[in-house]
Amino acid sequence: MQKPRWKTVGGTLLRVAAVWAVSTLTMLALAGILPDFRLKSGDGDSATQIAITAASGAGAFGVLSALVWPLLVRALLLMPALVLGLLVFVLNGSMLLIALSVNPDGRGAAEPETAVVVAAVMSAASSATSTFLTVRDDGAYRRRLARLAVRRRRRLGEDGGSDEPPGTVFLQLDGVGHAVLREALRERENRPPVMPTVAGWLQSTHKVTPWRTDWSSQTGASQLGILHGSNEDVPAFRWYEKKTGEVMVSNRPTSAAVLQRRAAARARHDGLLTVDGASRGNLFTGGADQLALVLSVAARRGKHNRSRSGYFAYFADPANATRTAVSFLAEVVREICQSTRAKLRREAPRVKRGGLYPFIRAFATVVERDVVVTAVMGDILSGRTAIYADLVAYDEVAHHSGPRSRDARQVLARLDRSIALIAKVAEHAPRDYRIVLLSDHGQSPGETFAGAYGLRLEDLVRVGCGLPVSRRAGRTHSGAEAREAGRAALHRPEKPGVDGDGWCGGREAPAGVVGAHDAAVSDPIVLASGNLGLISFPDVPGRMSREQIDARHPALLRTLADHPGVGFVLVRSEAHGAVVLGADGAEHRLDTGEVFGTSPLTVFGPGAESAVRRTAHFRNTPDIMVNSAYDPVRGTVHAFEEQIGSHGGLGGEQGHPFLLWPAGLTPPVAAGEELVGAERVHQVLRRWLEEADGPQVPEEDAATAPVAVAAAERPAAPEASAAQAPAEAEAPAGAQPATVPDAARTVQDSRWHGAPAAPFTVVSRVVPNKARRFGCPLHLL
Repeated sequence: MQKPRWKTVGGTLLRVAAVWAVSTLTMLALAGILPDFRLKSGDGDSATQIAITAASGAGAFGVLSALVWPLLVRALLLMPALVLGLLVFVLNGSMLLIALSVNPDGRGAAEPETAVVVAAVMSAASSATSTFLTVRDDGAYRRRLARLAVRRRRRLGEDGGSDEPPGTVFLQLDGVGHAVLREALRERENRPPVMPTVAGWLQSTHKVTPWRTDWSSQTGASQLGILHGSNEDVPAFRWYEKKTGEVMVSNRPTSAAVLQRRAAARARHDGLLTVDGASRGNLFTGGADQLALVLSVAARRGKHNRSRSGYFAYFADPANATRTAVSFLAEVVREICQSTRAKLRREAPRVKRGGLYPFIRAFATVVERDVVVTAVMGDILSGRTAIYADLVAYDEVAHHSGPRSRDARQVLARLDRSIALIAKVAEHAPRDYRIVLLSDHGQSPGETFAGAYGLRLEDLVRVGCGLPVSRRAGRTHSGAEAREAGRAALHRPEKPGVDGDGWCGGREAPAGVVGAHDAAVSDPIVLASGNLGLISFPDVPGRMSREQIDARHPALLRTLADHPGVGFVLVRSEAHGAVVLGADGAEHRLDTGEVFGTSPLTVFGPGAESAVRRTAHFRNTPDIMVNSAYDPVRGTVHAFEEQIGSHGGLGGEQGHPFLLWPAGLTPPVAAGEELVGAERVHQVLRRWLEEADGPQVPEEDAATAPVAVAAAERPAAPEASAAQAPAEAEAPAGAQPATVPDAARTVQDSRWHGAPAAPFTVVSRVVPNKARRFGCPLHLL
């Protein structure tokens, strides 16, 4: 039964009065504590007059925060996001000084630095009060969301009917494996599940299934395949491309932009989110118009870069900045305490968690999560058709604390609350929404390769090549997604080469990374992607064969294959094609099917052979690929990076993420069939979008669609950076050169221009262009 209007209005007024009262009391308390903050005139005032001064100042500050603040943030939107976050406090203090100036007779004054502190405390107090009252009154919260949706429909002249086809929200829980999810959904020792919201869904409205990744079990390959339909030629998280002399790193903005262009050209469409879509917190856009915290466009500058547009929605409320800052600092302290506890308890395995890591973790688990969740809620209230968001918090923590650590479980519990909030908002959206949860990979535990064997992969390679090994072992960086997202938010330039970004040993980039072709003989380049190692010889053009490697370094391949920390080694033979080498002379010739001894791939389970064979024929496959050993009993691997929870290669739970979908959708695959590969997941998600209201990805006419251009096959200058790479993507192997019409709209300049979004504000939804659903070519739109 709906409450009378007078009760609704009365309840709202009471909440406003309560927030005002708390702000006034907070101001009075601060005036008594801080010597540079006063609320009375020089001649002294009565207690009543001081209270009136505080009330008027608090009221003026509240009005300015509600009316002026959103305009200030919008004007400063193009500033670096975290710089804006710091500037929030300065502007907040300035508004307090203005609010105090409205008091007559000089009552109310503060030093500028004191005003910043007072404004921050008042914002936090008022926000906490408002949140407490709203949470206590669930009906008030629901009515607020309903009012926002009703206002939108009135503005658009809609009748609020339910004839709108349902929208879809895809929430990616980065790094959460299927087994970890199932454990988080079960009661433990008479305690409720770690993720009660998702557990309730699985018991009533949703179903879940695992799926198997490609050999490269990491976000770059998986999300590229899921969003754009192709992850061909992505052998790992980072790899060296001999043609350009560049190291590609999936979480580097310029590299992500190149990968996205290549995938779009191969798939011949912009992506999963082309029609009325939103991409939040991802490495790639998926073809969406609405973007926030998307790395592939983060390197762009100017008003058309909407990657940071989600910050406006979040910082439009000054209390958000204060709340995020407090949560950020609390997370830093939490990480320091947790790492100290692990050290005192001598937990094993364990990695160093000092330096900048506490701040990187706080960015991933607090700032990025809050901005992405806020943006998704705005998309839902705006009625967007397809939304894809990546929440990276678990992945970041599990790398350093372990996939099943208490630290990681706490993050899962907080993610569950975010999912519950999004679901509650969806109840008041202008259309129905289906929420799909999925992950891009899992994580496998285990001691690092260096910790277990006392040397790094780079050291082992140098020993096999007869090169000197440095006595001083450098530190390997984790390469988690949050680091480059933070750098992009700060507008920090990309690091030259790959110094400290995935080199085994973390030392300066070896001679020959840039301008490698000018050197007669250079040291091998050794890169790491979790428990997957990649070795390239930059002075040798093209991919070296097994025979060439043996002639140049006779002991190298056997040194690698016979090491107890190595599971198998992949090379190309001139006589037999792709060959996998194992210990004691074991050999599996993938192209002919011949096996000598026991195949090194057997321990990695079904599907390993096909996954390795596919990668073996990529253009960008390095000279040698090394997968660490895998213990099937304990499920452990050895990361070549400083990670005790890793992913990137084969072995254990890292290759088994999950897909959780509403039961009303068709099953991903037929009964008894396994869902394999990120590209197959893309097809499933695309089919689910089509089930709602026709195809959501343009189906281009083969006669007029832009064809993958072979111009990318032209040799590029070795010194050219990824940002200067040809706009055209590489064509699939065997593709013939094709001419693209001058009028054709190329992938790289499509879908990235227009007015910035304000995600939490209810805005007009972009009506899907029906012409795209019936095969209208992109360049004709």
